[in-house]
Amino acid sequence: MKIAYLLLLFVLPIAPLHAETRIAILDFELNDLTMKPRIPEEIARTASIKPLLEKELQSADYQIIAVSPAAQLQASSGFGYVFDHNEVAAELGKTVGADYVLVGRLHKPSFLFAYLMGHLVRVKDGQLIGNYISESKGGDKKLTLKAVESLTVKIDADLDKRYTPPPPGQSH
Repeated sequence: MKIAYLLLLFVLPIAPLHAETRIAILDFELNDLTMKPRIPEEIARTASIKPLLEKELQSADYQIIAVSPAAQLQASSGFGYVFDHNEVAAELGKTVGADYVLVGRLHKPSFLFAYLMGHLVRVKDGQLIGNYISESKGGDKKLTLKAVESLTVKIDADLDKRYTPPPPGQSH
């Protein structure tokens, strides 16, 4: 009988020690409070945050789950709705098979700085498990990338703790 159990151990596939964490990252919203809101450069910077964040999280072996812009729009009842309603973010995450949903915003109160803000919502119970803010001074692409790396460090600290930011002057 013991030999049969031992044979089963070698024949059955062995599951990995940890399943890959699946994160859906929504498009970041721009909350521009400056005297010249929504200029093309800020719209482009805001659009660049999601792909940068996806790249950083993928470098730490997180699985990025796609959410179509149409699905994100359908879940929203206006600016900031999904950001402020964790249960809506969780429902959206369930539809795409994610474990977590990151809802983000670029908050720009001044021409001198902006804040990358994120809410990390656990899909299974709709709980907010992380509320993150990373400051970016100016609109330079390198500074935006550094703020994204800072945001990634914070997200990873609440999840699997396996992200290592690149050394200064380098990127993943």
